[in-house]
Amino acid sequence: GNYLILRHSARDHAGTFIIDSKNVTIENLNMYQNGGLGILSQFCENLTFKHVNCVPNLAKNRYFAGHDDGIHCWNDKGLILVDSCRFLGLMDDPINVGGTYVIVKKKIDGKTLKCRFNFWQCTGLTWGHINDIIGFIERQSMQTIAEGTIKKFQCLDRDEFVLEFYNPVPAEIKEGDVLENLTWSPDVTIQNSKFGSCRARGILVSTPGKVLIDKNEFESNGSAILITGDVNQWMESGGVKDILIRNNTFNDPCMTGMYEYCEGIISIFPNMPKPDENKPFHRNIRIENNVFHPFDYSVLYARSSDGLSFKGNTLIRSQHYQPFHQRKYTFTFEYCRNVKILDNKLKGEILGRNIKLVSTPVQQLILDRKQGLVIEKQ
Repeated sequence: GNYLILRHSARDHAGTFIIDSKNVTIENLNMYQNGGLGILSQFCENLTFKHVNCVPNLAKNRYFAGHDDGIHCWNDKGLILVDSCRFLGLMDDPINVGGTYVIVKKKIDGKTLKCRFNFWQCTGLTWGHINDIIGFIERQSMQTIAEGTIKKFQCLDRDEFVLEFYNPVPAEIKEGDVLENLTWSPDVTIQNSKFGSCRARGILVSTPGKVLIDKNEFESNGSAILITGDVNQWMESGGVKDILIRNNTFNDPCMTGMYEYCEGIISIFPNMPKPDENKPFHRNIRIENNVFHPFDYSVLYARSSDGLSFKGNTLIRSQHYQPFHQRKYTFTFEYCRNVKILDNKLKGEILGRNIKLVSTPVQQLILDRKQGLVIEKQ
C-alpha cells in the first residue's frame, strides 16, 4: 500500500525565479510540479504571495508536488507576505526565508576582505552592494562583533569576491570567520495557510527582521517551524530578533518523520560549533495562543535563545501514532536565557510533562507551577 516516489538528484530550475526586483505580487497560482525550487527570489524588495498552492495534481493521481522548497526567499528585504497558501507533497520545505553567510578567506588590508561562498548551492551571487550594512561574525560562537558599511564590491569569480569597507575591519575578525548582509534581511508575515505533509519540515525562517506566523495549520513531516542559523553546512544566516508565533494549529502528523534539526514541533536550532551560554544567538521569540496535538514527547526545543516565551498555548495529546523520538522531554532548553512558560493548558496524557535544562540556569526560567510541569536535573 506504500507509494514509491522517485526524483532526480539535481535542482535544475526554479518554477519562477525573481531577482533584483521590487514590489512583486503572485496570486491565484497552482504549481503542480517543479524540477527544482518552486518560487525562488534573490535580492528582491517587497514580495506578496496570495492563494499560491504548491500541491500534487490530484486530477492526474499525483502525489509529488515539487523537487524542493515551495517558496524560497533568499537575501531579500522589505516585507515578504504569504497569505492563504497551501503546500503538500513537496520534497523539501514549503517556505524557507533567510540569507547567506560568506566566509572570510583573507584580510587584504585594514579595510578590505577577500570572501568566499562556502556552500556550492549558494554561489555566483552579487552578495554585496555599496552602502549595504554588514555584520562581522566570530564563527565559533556565531556572535556579531561589529557592523560595517560596504564601500566597494568586486566579483573575482563565481565563488570569491572582495569587499572594501569605509571603516577598518574589526581586529578580532580573522580568516575563517563569517559575514552577514544585514541590509538584505526581510520582515516576514505568514498567515492563513496550510502546511501539509512534505518530506521535510514546514517553515524555516532565519532573519533579524520582524516575523509574524499567524493563523496557520501545520501537518508537516518533521518540525512545523524551524528557526536555525548555520555556519557549518548550509551557511544560512542569521540570528532572529523578533518572532511572534500565534493562533496556529499544529496537528498530530507533525514530527511523524525525522529530518535535519527536527528536535520538536517547534525547533529553535542554530548550528554553531561552540555555543556561548552568556551570549545567546536568537532573541525575542514568542509562542502564544496556539493549539498543539502532540503524539510524542517533544513540543519545543530551543538552543541559544534569549527572551523566549511559551504562553497561553493548549496541548492536547493525540493517540494516532506511537512515540518514537529519542528526545523524551516536552520542553528542552540549551544555552538559553530569560525563558517563560506560563498559562498553558495540558490536556490528556501529555508525555513527559517535563522540562530539560542544559547549560540553562534554573534561575533563567519563569514557570507557572499550575501547569504541572517538572524540571529535570541537568
